[in-house]
Amino acid sequence: MPSYKHASASLILGLLLTWGAVAQADVAVNPTHPDRYTVVRGDTLWDIAGRFLRDPWRWPDVWHVNPQIRNPHLIYPGDVIVMSYVDGKLRLSLERGSLVKLSPNVRSSPLDAALPSVPLDAINQFLTRPFVLDNDDLDTKPYIVSFGREHLLGSTGVKAYVRSIEDDSETRFDVVRGGVVYRDADTNEILGYEAEYVGSADLMRTGDPATIQMTSVQIEAFLGDRLLPANEGVAFDTFFPKAPNKEIRGSIISVLNGVNEIGQYNVVVLDRGASDGLVPGDVLTINQRGETVRDVIIVARDAHKQVQLPDEPAGVLMVFRTFSRISFGLVMYASSSIHVKDRVVSPDL
Repeated sequence: MPSYKHASASLILGLLLTWGAVAQADVAVNPTHPDRYTVVRGDTLWDIAGRFLRDPWRWPDVWHVNPQIRNPHLIYPGDVIVMSYVDGKLRLSLERGSLVKLSPNVRSSPLDAALPSVPLDAINQFLTRPFVLDNDDLDTKPYIVSFGREHLLGSTGVKAYVRSIEDDSETRFDVVRGGVVYRDADTNEILGYEAEYVGSADLMRTGDPATIQMTSVQIEAFLGDRLLPANEGVAFDTFFPKAPNKEIRGSIISVLNGVNEIGQYNVVVLDRGASDGLVPGDVLTINQRGETVRDVIIVARDAHKQVQLPDEPAGVLMVFRTFSRISFGLVMYASSSIHVKDRVVSPDL
């Protein structure tokens, strides 16, 4: 059984708020489950669900709202989670304890010190910037044409001239550079481009060229770097995990933050997005892609005989950011090594 320690408390509570509770007989239990568990400070709901269920995100399917509790969507240290069966169906219910609450939502602002940590530190930097552009989108954006006579590259405080910005309705911009080409893992079709973040800039004067000033620079700006309105990157920061509404079959096509080994709380890029029916909060199974091997028994008769091994479960991820044909997912746990080109599918497939 993989560890669910430190995952977000709101991952399960968000589900409670979304669907309420309907008991389902087909929810698999953790074979080492307790009958009762007392919530302690530092717990998360993902932790607690993992004590009782094989799939923590199935919590709402077996949750029973106690009508004696005025607000069942807040769980506190000291509360007791009770597992039972009613008419042959699994039920989890709550006995109210103390009054120190666990927050029901993921938030981008700092949480009360009494609450457990959430994995937002793994995804915060990916929530507020564009990061992915459609095939032709970069070519339509304003671009830097000069840094003036004194500068060849752009850094913090440097002015730059841009073609062209005629409208002053947007005054703050992200400066980006076309980076990695994202392709479908099976067809090799181009799905979009990484928008590599260069820095931020303020509009000083509209026109062709317009004038901007670099206010913060992460990497030096080059001629040809593009400008996007800063608010184009705003994304969800609260998630309600669930199975996708549509059948999903895709692949991991990249891993962010420059890591080579993919494991728990790494951020991966998927070759499926909003146009395929994915929304933030969708939970997907990660399957290690089966290798193609030679059949050594009949190789003497057919030197090219190969066998495709089946895919094997390797972990679970939650989609937290979607673009048109691409999405970002956070690996919630990994039961074995995960690699680029491994498959992602709806949990029941």
